[in-house]
Amino acid sequence: MITTALTVLFLVTLVFYIVTHCNRKGRLLGRIPGLIDYPIVGNIWTFNFNNMHDLWVQGRQVVKDYYPITRFWFLHTALISVLHPDDLEILLSSQKAIEKYYVYWYLHSWLKTGLLTSTGEKWRERRKILTPAFHFNILKKYIEITKEQGEKFIDELKSEGQETVKSLIPFFSDITLKIICEASMGVDLDKMNQEKVEKYKQAIHDMGKIVLYRAMRPYIVNIIFPHTAMGKLSSKSLDVLHEFTDEVIKERKKYHESKGNKFLDEHTYEVEDTVLNDIHMGHKKRLAMLDLLLAAEKKGLIDDTGIKEEVDTFTFKGHDTTAMAMTFIVMQLAENKEAQDKARLEVTEIMNNSSGKLGMTEIQKMEYLECCIKEALRLYPPVATVGRYIYDELQLKHALLPTDSHIMIHFWDTHRDPNFWPDPEKFDPTRFTPENSRNRHPFSYLPFSAGPRNCIGQKFAMMELKLLTARILYDFYLEPVDRTADMKLIADMILRPLDPVHTKFIKIKKT
Repeated sequence: MITTALTVLFLVTLVFYIVTHCNRKGRLLGRIPGLIDYPIVGNIWTFNFNNMHDLWVQGRQVVKDYYPITRFWFLHTALISVLHPDDLEILLSSQKAIEKYYVYWYLHSWLKTGLLTSTGEKWRERRKILTPAFHFNILKKYIEITKEQGEKFIDELKSEGQETVKSLIPFFSDITLKIICEASMGVDLDKMNQEKVEKYKQAIHDMGKIVLYRAMRPYIVNIIFPHTAMGKLSSKSLDVLHEFTDEVIKERKKYHESKGNKFLDEHTYEVEDTVLNDIHMGHKKRLAMLDLLLAAEKKGLIDDTGIKEEVDTFTFKGHDTTAMAMTFIVMQLAENKEAQDKARLEVTEIMNNSSGKLGMTEIQKMEYLECCIKEALRLYPPVATVGRYIYDELQLKHALLPTDSHIMIHFWDTHRDPNFWPDPEKFDPTRFTPENSRNRHPFSYLPFSAGPRNCIGQKFAMMELKLLTARILYDFYLEPVDRTADMKLIADMILRPLDPVHTKFIKIKKT
């Protein structure tokens, strides 16, 4: 009996191995260097999926050991890790690689198939609809929102005394969520029911944990062994998130209908100083991304479900990534006093010349501050890893990728490749001066990705980061409490520390 069972097991394993490894796909993957893979289980089980930090460290080491490309196996699924700029230029520019890989499937219950998670013709249409939301004149309105929210949080910080130590992640998450909610939905969270707002914030936080938990486990495991507690939390959080979005959209539509939809004329978005000056809910209502979607709905380009998808997508992507970017920027400026002082000198001179005004014109003049921010994003890109799925073969410089492959793109490792970044661990803003950037490989620095699926909001994000950082430097000295070198980073959809991180803010006495 035992002999028969072992024989059957051997034959099943042999057949499975032949089917998955001896066809064209298997032979192509066999040419890519990587860890030893075993029949059926592959080599994915060599990683510690129970510890997020260990998983991150193991991944970095394997990518380094098998530079510039490696591959992983689990059952019949191939996962290929790519980081070399020559390969990324081909991959990210290709129309064959615009579909996201399986980890993004776990976002579908919340974001459905919005701009982040959709593909094909739907993605192209949504991208076309939303591109005008980031026109230069519209960005000026978003910057006005950022400026007002920035002034509020600076005043709150000043009120805490001469010195204060802040836990950075919740601190910046709060301000960036307020900014993106007003920019994307036209709602001021400070003027809403605070109990409802707190539930909304908690639901966003909980959904992040749920997505991470499911992404940490192989897809087949989630199907066979669903986690009941996580399922209940997911259902509760989704109800809160979708109810909040539904209410905001309903209220916005009601407002436009009361005005005869006159503000939804497509030409409205081309006017530089357009503001909905009618007093509504106690404050002026600026045009938001939501209004662009409502205008598209009038023309039959999107339906109500599509509007909800995009509002949820921008809220999710527009606050979490920016909050983590601000966290890493502030920590690195605190650790690098020379760069901090030089950036503050630039900011102070520009703001003094504008009588303390901080708008688009002033932001564009802050060249050294921009170098500091870019260097911070090089070392700690909030989106450190993205994924793609390809249906057809794709020839890269270092390998021919087979059909039906999931691709991991590691911007973290690309940004620290010593072949393109001398002394890569050093914080050095001068890397981004025009003379030092001139001959650098264009795909060696990709904090906002590149190609057709690059970050649609990257200009807004950079301006937001510059404005918030400038406000901080103008009013505070920064001193390190927790250091970046001591952080235990985790493998998440967004790069983040495992534990809370803190920085000391010391109020500058103005004369």
